[in-house]
Amino acid sequence: MPAKEWRLQNSQGSGLQGDKNGNTRPRQPGGKDAHAYPWDRSSLKSMPLDLRQFEKLDTYASQVTVKSGLDELVSDLLQEAHSDLERVRAIWIWICHHIEYDIEAAQEKDRQAFKPTDILRTQKTNCDGYAGLFEKMCRIAGVQCMTVPGYSKGFGYQTGQSFSGEFDHAWNAVYLDGRWHLVDSTWGSGLVDSATSKFTFLYNEFYFLTHPALFIEDHFPDNKNWQLLKPPQSLRQFENNMYHKSEFYNKGMLSAHPETSMIKTVNGKAMVTIESCAPTLFMFMLNGKQEHGLLSLRKNGMKLEVYPPTVGTHKLQIFAKGNSDIYSSVLEYTLKCNYVDDTVQLPAELHQPVGPSWFSEQMGITKPSHPHPIIHTSDGRCSVSFGVEEGISVLASLHGDDGLITEETQRRYIFQLQREKRTELKVQLPHAGKFALKIFVKKRQEAGNYIFVFNYLLCCTNTKVNWPMFPESFGNWGQDNELLEPLTGVLPANRNVPFKLKLHGIAKALVKGQDTWPLTLNSEGYWEGSCSTAGCQEVYVMVLENANHNFYSYILKYKVNAQ
Repeated sequence: MPAKEWRLQNSQGSGLQGDKNGNTRPRQPGGKDAHAYPWDRSSLKSMPLDLRQFEKLDTYASQVTVKSGLDELVSDLLQEAHSDLERVRAIWIWICHHIEYDIEAAQEKDRQAFKPTDILRTQKTNCDGYAGLFEKMCRIAGVQCMTVPGYSKGFGYQTGQSFSGEFDHAWNAVYLDGRWHLVDSTWGSGLVDSATSKFTFLYNEFYFLTHPALFIEDHFPDNKNWQLLKPPQSLRQFENNMYHKSEFYNKGMLSAHPETSMIKTVNGKAMVTIESCAPTLFMFMLNGKQEHGLLSLRKNGMKLEVYPPTVGTHKLQIFAKGNSDIYSSVLEYTLKCNYVDDTVQLPAELHQPVGPSWFSEQMGITKPSHPHPIIHTSDGRCSVSFGVEEGISVLASLHGDDGLITEETQRRYIFQLQREKRTELKVQLPHAGKFALKIFVKKRQEAGNYIFVFNYLLCCTNTKVNWPMFPESFGNWGQDNELLEPLTGVLPANRNVPFKLKLHGIAKALVKGQDTWPLTLNSEGYWEGSCSTAGCQEVYVMVLENANHNFYSYILKYKVNAQ
């Protein structure tokens, strides 16, 4: 059917009002168009939609090319569209995938650049041009559409800024199923990089038939009726309300607290919580670095505590992963800090997230002995254990900020024991302070590196703490082995040192210093004995796995103090 005939067929009952001269104009929005404010969390859209129903149409519309004029383009687009909703969708998809935002023209406010014929030729325009083109194409397709001017929190928006004077943006309202709905094809098509001022095509579904209670976060129309809200918001409310980026909702976020973009720290701390509709991975940056905060994951969201390192103003960004593999910025806050709590200095190596969560469980770590992310120890020692799913290997490392723990020794202050399906990490701190205990996992059958899962923050204020490293263990140290003594990796010189270990599946065990000292198996299943450290710098525990062989394997190595 030719595009012009759509106009005649659809003008009946499509939100048109006649004036006294018989001309038709779109019906102004009224009570039945209004949605409740604040958002009821029911949907991101203003009408029930299953986006899967558009898959075929979206593919078709995105591939239609301009042959001559606008009428023929609309006619081609409508070949696969069989309802007003599908007609609007086809036009929206075509514009979002073909029209580029012209930054230079937008800054020059060169109105001539925004005629539909020019836009089709150059395939570039600004927001006025997008909205005008969208309205014209909808009208050719017989769907009522209006251009709505107003203020926006778009490119160049600064948190907390006020709006006055000329409107800076334009978008559209379309009439579907007896109600007005909102679309913004400018923002649906892509984004402008604030650093380079370059436009990139990046389709954004969020701005198609957006729920008005969400659309008002970054769009304030010249006429409050076009908010389609009950009650409508004032310009002051629009300026002060928390701005959630579209990605906040695209990634499944529901709400964030606090609901103001400016946060004043209390006793040097700021706290942010986010509620999401599904388990989501988060990360944060304070002034561009992933430091000075504790981020813990929850089943439906996250909790973040931030401790700015200096007084003054700080930029806090929060990122979420959602269903994709990419973290996107979902929230930005400005922190005002008037006091720094020096006792809270966190290790630079403390990464996110802290504490076990649904994610560590998903990675094969279950039922942790310490569900809370912070562990306080008065004597500088602690023991952390958790269940480990079959086929999963665990690795742990300890990190402080003073350089005493080198990369070589990061794992030597931790002694890892395996008991049935649980892993125990015995930790000894070299001194008082704060440490990150990092947990990594890897599937045994798979090549590649260990993956970081979470960390604990270990805190010790006891200045007398001065634990040595554990002995070094080698590959043959069996999964279910247990070391009772000596636990210190550095032995005193010229002493008889007792040894007690539980070793599985071995025929003989011995300790080798300057001489060799056999260990004997007692009735409780422990290998016991003692060794003199006289005249040696290192002591090894060695085992013979098969009585018919004479090849011993090293399983533990101790250093001996210089005399």
